[in-house]
Amino acid sequence: MRRLPYRPPYDWDAMLGFLALRAIPGVEAVRDNAYVRTIEHAGAHGEIAVRLGGRNTLQVTILFPHARAIPAILERVARIFDLAADPIAIDRHLSADSLLAPLVAAHPGLRVPGAWDGFELAIRAILGQQITVVAARRLAGRLVALFGTSVQPGGTDGLTHVFPQPVHLADADLSVLGMPRSRAAALSSLAAATVANPRLFAAGPSLADAVSRLRALPGIGEWTAQYIAMRQLREPDAFPVADIGLMRALEGEYGRRPTPAELLARAQAWHPWRAYAALHLWTS
Repeated sequence: MRRLPYRPPYDWDAMLGFLALRAIPGVEAVRDNAYVRTIEHAGAHGEIAVRLGGRNTLQVTILFPHARAIPAILERVARIFDLAADPIAIDRHLSADSLLAPLVAAHPGLRVPGAWDGFELAIRAILGQQITVVAARRLAGRLVALFGTSVQPGGTDGLTHVFPQPVHLADADLSVLGMPRSRAAALSSLAAATVANPRLFAAGPSLADAVSRLRALPGIGEWTAQYIAMRQLREPDAFPVADIGLMRALEGEYGRRPTPAELLARAQAWHPWRAYAALHLWTS
């Protein structure tokens, strides 16, 4: 067991709620106030369990065959749970806005949930285009069952697969998932691009550069690129301006649903923490 420190406050319940709603069957679960999932690193498989520890730490249990991989695994865990954030500075800035002030007061220390792997997150984001979170979760579970790698029995109940690697999806017949042909083609193109460039989802010099690079991929528009930038690239100012949930959250202020252009203008006050503002609005 290892411990990872964080700067308080930390809204653990909100983090688990976000991850639980999107947990891929067979790969992830939230149970007993902990997040558990299968992992793949350097071709080997294992599991992690993360729960709230004492003295402002997260408690991380790692089941993995190679001890030398533990530092890299802990680094990924820290990114998933946004442990580098300074919640005092973020909350102070966002609380200056009359719309966000009560939301921050209700959820102090709200973090932006990260991802174990950029390819996995991008696949999930494309699967979720124009459907509900629940439907996207179900579709991701089917993809995993068909193309993921089975794990050896004896691990956590219900965790049966690791998420497919890019090479497993690049040439797969994804039409069996029953999605639009264009979306299946986008998934295949994404997998092929990731095989060709394993650092495709590495952080770049700027948010604008990252979004431009991601938007060059088939099937990835502005919303998906900003979402990946938020959760994988850890860009604190990423903001998926065309998100319907964000526009709905501002209906009370405008008396109607604002346009994306109006939302973008309104969000200028939240810079450079627009990703955290988005999480507060989604949580509300």
